[in-house]
Amino acid sequence: MILYGGKSMINLMIICALVLLICITSTKILYRFGVPILLIFIVLGMLFGSDGIVGIYFDNFELASNICSIALIFIMFYGGFGTNWNMAKPVAIQSILMSSLGVFITAGLTGLFCFSIFNTTLLEGLLIGSVIASTDAAAVFAILRSQKLNLKSSIASILEIESGSNDPFAYMLTIITLGLMSNVGYNNIIPMLLSQIIVAIVTSCILAKLSVYLLRHVKFEIEGFYPIFITAIAVLAYSLSEYLSGNGYLSVYITGIIIGNSKIPHKKSIFQFFDGISWLMQILLFFLLGLLAFPSQIPSVIIKGISISIFMIFIARPITTFSILSWFKVPIKQQLFISWVGIRGAASIVFAIFAVTYGVPINYDIFHIIFFMALFSVAVQGTLIPTIARKLDLIDDEDSVFKTFNDYKEDKSTKLFELTINESNPLANKSIMDADIPEDILVVMIKRNGDVFVPNGSTVIFPGDTLVLSGNNLIYFTDYKEGKSTNIMEVSVSSNSIIANKSIRDSNINDDILIVMIKRKDKVIVPNGSTVIMPNDILVITANDLKKVERLVEV
Repeated sequence: MILYGGKSMINLMIICALVLLICITSTKILYRFGVPILLIFIVLGMLFGSDGIVGIYFDNFELASNICSIALIFIMFYGGFGTNWNMAKPVAIQSILMSSLGVFITAGLTGLFCFSIFNTTLLEGLLIGSVIASTDAAAVFAILRSQKLNLKSSIASILEIESGSNDPFAYMLTIITLGLMSNVGYNNIIPMLLSQIIVAIVTSCILAKLSVYLLRHVKFEIEGFYPIFITAIAVLAYSLSEYLSGNGYLSVYITGIIIGNSKIPHKKSIFQFFDGISWLMQILLFFLLGLLAFPSQIPSVIIKGISISIFMIFIARPITTFSILSWFKVPIKQQLFISWVGIRGAASIVFAIFAVTYGVPINYDIFHIIFFMALFSVAVQGTLIPTIARKLDLIDDEDSVFKTFNDYKEDKSTKLFELTINESNPLANKSIMDADIPEDILVVMIKRNGDVFVPNGSTVIFPGDTLVLSGNNLIYFTDYKEGKSTNIMEVSVSSNSIIANKSIRDSNINDDILIVMIKRKDKVIVPNGSTVIMPNDILVITANDLKKVERLVEV
């Protein structure tokens, strides 16, 4: 029962729930057509806003700034957490140069354009350039995912690293420009910039490494505590870095990359948790930005918005891209595509809010200018991404775009094989988490002294153990014997089967046949010797000899 502000609170709860439902259900229809999700949520916010159909009046930039700051923490952390570093590492240098030096070039060129064409002061022009300099990862990859577009070579990885890491640099440049506008002084720029970057890197590395160590050595009794722990680390990475005068967003992003690419327990459930949180934050952020905008004020900024947008799309972004990527001999077609996919999005609008609330006099409506430019960019550039990718022949139909992300799991058949551990084996006396086992090799079960059990990350591998491993690439195991290779299969137990209603121990099952698990109605059972095999059970079995398996379940 809500005692205080009862009716108004209930009304607010109803509105919030309806907004979430409308946002989610609307994407079901528009997502498949490649309409950027950012655009959907912002437009819905505008429809609910003061000039919209619902007419909710909201102009609290200070509150919006605080909410957006919190939302960006989770969005940027998940962006780093979901980055597959193995895929991104070969193009890391050019991606980081695009996200750092590229931001400065874009902001500088855009600032000079505004100064020359619209007679802004040089700092005011640079402020517009700084705010709009970052690209939107969520918009780009929502389109790639929805259209199932896999880009050739490493284009997707370059875009992911660039768009995920350029927000902190755009934020730094925005804050520096605002500081100059408030007469902080030119002499403080370089020390401030270096300090923010160094503090962010050091803070994130220490926190991330400490978090990974704790996750691997401290076992929480409740599985739900693991994502809560990571949530606290993400918030701490931002706040601690900001407290020490570093860049909180850069710290959050790096922390996400390190933790996301480390071996930690319950990684899948953590991914799922942050996927949900990230989408909730994006809905909140985009809808709030739409709610904050006044569509009636947009006509007054259309000329400036379109002019700056066209300059950035066809001049500033291409100059930035070609001046950096040409040094790495990236093909012209790829550079053209990367130039086009410089979509401006939510982060730019958030930085515009920061500018409004900073307290320096600005002689133009920067919020609505940036707001319109983001809408224009998403609507025009975003919608044409699939078309341009096809025109430039950059789509690889034989691979999957999802490989770019950490949550990707390749759908392919695997083999099960056994590996007996001796004293000299490098895996001996190590936990599975600490053992140097590749990510694509899974320890399914361990046979130890006649018992069979399913291990977890903290399970220690002892000499004499027989590991049941799942994977395709066996080159990592030098003592692997081909004769032990086995395939996985499923067999159904009829009521007249010779093993029905018998325990596994009493069923005279050959030693080279292993019952990995039993599917019984809606349950999955990991068996031991005393487990009774029931009629209609489905046995998941590993074996080489199919005839032996057939004899096992024969009537």
